[in-house]
Amino acid sequence: MTNNKEEKLDVSEIEMLNVGLVGHIDHGKTTLLYRLTGKFADTHSEELKRGITIKLGYADTILEDGKKRRYVSFIDVPGHEMLMATMLSGAAIIDAAILVIAANEGIKPQTREHLIALQTKKINQIIIVQNKIDLVTKEEAEKNYQEIKNFIKGTIAENALIIPVSAQQNINIDKVKSALMNLKIPERKTGNPIFLIARSFDINKPGTAVSKLRGGVLGGILKQGKLKVGSVIEIKPGISEKKANQFFYKTIKTKIISIRRGNYMINEATPGGSLALETELSPELTKADSLSGCLASLEGNLPEISDKIKIKFSLFKEVLGAEKSMGVEPLKLNESVLLSVNTSITVGQITKLKDNEAEIYLKIPIVPLKGESIGIARNINGHWRLIGFGEII
Repeated sequence: MTNNKEEKLDVSEIEMLNVGLVGHIDHGKTTLLYRLTGKFADTHSEELKRGITIKLGYADTILEDGKKRRYVSFIDVPGHEMLMATMLSGAAIIDAAILVIAANEGIKPQTREHLIALQTKKINQIIIVQNKIDLVTKEEAEKNYQEIKNFIKGTIAENALIIPVSAQQNINIDKVKSALMNLKIPERKTGNPIFLIARSFDINKPGTAVSKLRGGVLGGILKQGKLKVGSVIEIKPGISEKKANQFFYKTIKTKIISIRRGNYMINEATPGGSLALETELSPELTKADSLSGCLASLEGNLPEISDKIKIKFSLFKEVLGAEKSMGVEPLKLNESVLLSVNTSITVGQITKLKDNEAEIYLKIPIVPLKGESIGIARNINGHWRLIGFGEII
């Protein structure tokens, strides 16, 4: 973990990598994250009480191997099957993933679901951590290792490195760090900035004097382009307002007054690494993740807010995450589906269907970016289950 002496270090030229930690609940993702960064990402009281990750958690570290330095932002995404939509939101902002599989429990329904979700979001750099090897015998570990090999055969992770680890006992964590140093840094897009807002905060403590109040903070990932301190940005869809029993969304404009990447203050942000943008917004507008799922850019660059989209889609053969094997039925007119678009989640109703294309009316509007991949889920027995993926056309 970085220390205070390094906080003034210029990190603008260091390689940036966003890595998601995914896997079934209780397979050890959060403990692994602590070993890699020295930080627990679960900071919400409800998460600490229940012992599971509910919202996206973040932790950053700088890795070195003597030849290069790499700034790694970890996104700890939920493993609980009820929180699959949040997992897809996390997958929208990562370059690579660590799939954690506990050796004493093996492949679980959400293990399968998370792997397909990574494929849906086109994440093809995957490291598999076979965790909790201290809880099994050598023979059991070898059997589980072979099960993992069979599990990933023919998938996007077929050639993924499998590292036996005990996060609890701090065994082979160095091997995971080494693997992270060997991952390829994706080519970053230039052009107009697009900032995906995954979290939003009020960082002021109760009772803070009005004269000392800090502006609202936006947390997320810069997908492309650059943002600077002093830039005026607009946020869409923005905030919802109720008029005549109907909700309307209002675009917000504000100025960036500081940018933080982990422990470091920077003047200019480029893609890669999680960011926190302090703005001139009233903290009332950013508290409790009220702006999560929005996009931000310089004025006039984002598409108009839309309550309908057209997608090209593909459905899986089987429903993911279900306890029993279940085939995916075709989409139907007027059916409600849950869509994961960038870091936003919305429910829509299918209004047109032709071959593998669909038009969907959205209950919560989005900012549609052509070519963006989306996850499609269907409500099955009271649970949203991932059934396919697509892209906005």
